[in-house]
Amino acid sequence: MRNTLGRHSGTHEDGAGSWDRPERRPSGRSRRRRRRGRAFTALAAAFAIIIGLSVTGWYVLDTSGGCGGQDVELSVAASPEIAPALKEVAADFNTGDQNVEGRCVSAEIRAAESANITYGITGAGPASGATESDVWIPDSSLWPNLVKGDSGGDAGFTDTGTSVATSPLVLARPAEADAPEERPSWDELVPTSASDLGSEGPQVQLVDPIRSSSGMATLSLVAGAIGQEEEGRPQLVAALQTLQRSVADDQQSAFDQLAEDPEASSLLVLSEQAAWRYNREHSDAAAQVDYPEGGTYTLDYPYIDRSSDPVVSQAAELFREALTRNSAQNALLRDGFRTADGEADGDVLTEKAGFQAAAPKELPTPSAADVQQLAQAWNRLKLDSRLLTIVDVSGSMLEPVPGTGMNRMQITAAASIEGLQLFPESSELGMWRFSVGINDDLDYEEVLPIRELTAEVEGGTTQLDALTSAWSSIQPVPDGDTGLYDTYLAAYREMSRTYKADRVNAILMLTDGNNDDPDSIGLDELAAKLEEESSPVKPIPVFTIAFGPDIDEEPLQKIADITGGASYTTENPAEIGDIFLQAFSHRLETGDGG
Repeated sequence: MRNTLGRHSGTHEDGAGSWDRPERRPSGRSRRRRRRGRAFTALAAAFAIIIGLSVTGWYVLDTSGGCGGQDVELSVAASPEIAPALKEVAADFNTGDQNVEGRCVSAEIRAAESANITYGITGAGPASGATESDVWIPDSSLWPNLVKGDSGGDAGFTDTGTSVATSPLVLARPAEADAPEERPSWDELVPTSASDLGSEGPQVQLVDPIRSSSGMATLSLVAGAIGQEEEGRPQLVAALQTLQRSVADDQQSAFDQLAEDPEASSLLVLSEQAAWRYNREHSDAAAQVDYPEGGTYTLDYPYIDRSSDPVVSQAAELFREALTRNSAQNALLRDGFRTADGEADGDVLTEKAGFQAAAPKELPTPSAADVQQLAQAWNRLKLDSRLLTIVDVSGSMLEPVPGTGMNRMQITAAASIEGLQLFPESSELGMWRFSVGINDDLDYEEVLPIRELTAEVEGGTTQLDALTSAWSSIQPVPDGDTGLYDTYLAAYREMSRTYKADRVNAILMLTDGNNDDPDSIGLDELAAKLEEESSPVKPIPVFTIAFGPDIDEEPLQKIADITGGASYTTENPAEIGDIFLQAFSHRLETGDGG
């Protein structure tokens, strides 16, 4: 059409008014033919212009690049670490006269956190800024899987099946840290029992799994190594509690932690590309890279078409195809990524830095259901605890524990000190002791009020130190009886009076006996008062750990059922530490508990 108009205008080259020269006036037959030709040409041009206006809204008389009209602007939201290489590819793409239906296509790359886009779509988490785009390239398929899972399969986007790049998860050690004798596996990476919590070994650091693929994948890999059975929940609690002590808010914070102490015994879980980027920024103290034994999870950078406009989807397909070309793949390799089939540039991911040429064994992508369950578990355990621990100091606590050379109180104290390691520093803990009539007419007595573990107490020490000292020095009352029921009720009322809605408020009772105070409240009256005074908006679960051969479990379980807690019995107080973990695992099911 543009060429037709050009030829038409070219007939004026002989000068204005040339059509009216008498000496060139054609015959009548010729004039009629020419008039019909000019009329047909003008009509065709007008018709084409009208069609062009109806399709594009405007018309360009001439373009020089093979496409014209209104540009198709393709907005691409990409994970921040891959965005620089994609911008390089887009710059070449945009100068290559790419077109859809004759309209030029231009791609604009915007760095966007994968979690932010996910939560912007689903509303399942915190999101800020713009979350819309025509194309989405998150760092991992776990994010679009979450979107599809949340929407019941109707996610409103198309997964093209293209992996733009890959980057396996690795373990990075500070520059001067000692290398382990053997590569750790995921099930050996973090403690999974109470007795292991204080053991020596590298501290594992990860980026907040609620906002990080590497962090969430770490949880999934650790959970997968432990197993999904119910009996594995205490081990999962131990692992999550350990990881929460050294979590970084974002990758830059993780980088800062890695650089802070070059000799620290720590391992940071991050992608190969992130490790390469860290080493580029810290060439004077580059991190050492290692690969977990048995395989690892790989970030796969899927190409997601989010547009419902067929023209924009065609443009998205053009850019997707451009990203598979050698020039684009080379740009990604130069930035520390691998190709979709795991190939790397050995001059970038060098063996000297610990990178391996061959891609490690790839472990499966966590399912949306697993990710959601782990996110809930993480958040529930992350919520700070406010716990009142009550310890039985009746005379029976002097009974020796066979095979240990210690009595029940000593075993209980050692296990409780060990259990303190389960709590983050921001937790609030307090301690009571109880028997019968040990505090004037009362069966219970405060040893330490509930305070944050880092709070400074009398003598310039911290609450954590004070609790450790109190457990180390506590002694049974030789002739003391067990005033259990009055103590339960008083503790529940105290926790209700001082309830804090931003914390998990709970009571932990440690006892080796049954209620034998004849002047105390009875079980039925205690149950009635707990039911009357409990509130679903102010839950205070009661957890009881009872040990000894003569425990009556029924009243303890009844109190647990009323308050939403749990009751555990054992003949060996040495098992208290692992029972602590079982009590914590209760929170994974209900959101309540220690």
